[in-house]
Amino acid sequence: MVKSLLLVGVGGQGTILVSKILSQGLVKEGYDVKMSEIHGMSQRGGSVTTQIRFGEKVYSPSIGMGEADVLVAFEKLEAARYIKHLKKDGILVVNNEEMYPLPVLSGLAKYPDGIIESLKDSVDNIKIIEARKIAEELGEIRAQNIVMLGSLVKALGIENIDWIELIKENLPERVHEVNIKAFEKGLSL
Repeated sequence: MVKSLLLVGVGGQGTILVSKILSQGLVKEGYDVKMSEIHGMSQRGGSVTTQIRFGEKVYSPSIGMGEADVLVAFEKLEAARYIKHLKKDGILVVNNEEMYPLPVLSGLAKYPDGIIESLKDSVDNIKIIEARKIAEELGEIRAQNIVMLGSLVKALGIENIDWIELIKENLPERVHEVNIKAFEKGLSL
């Protein structure tokens, strides 16, 4: 059986890094993995999406509307933007984070209210993660993405893979300790 994961966020949130670590772990576990990423205007705070499909045999990374088993949103407006890709019985893992897009920053638009409430109304299985708060408590705001990785690993039930080793392989040694703590915290949620 093939599983489809859609990871969405804003440029600079580490969405691509999480996708890379996740894909490496799935390959090491023996899965056939296909991954596709779209950066958009990611260096300007625009959307970043990654589609990952894994299973015994995968032919394409593409995930259509209503096909994602899991939607991981590193920012809640991105969750709202991509929610139609999630299956009816899919899992939504969302970071309760607001990153204002350019129209909001320039005063041309307002950041929408009630996003989390709206998501709760449309998804039965939703995990709301306070990744920013957790990362701040650990002393490294940039570890939010690894908190999200831990939460995703837990949601998928793939804790048996050596994620700590993969974190060490993909991050500089000076941030290993804090990111391992971030991963473990995400895993415990």
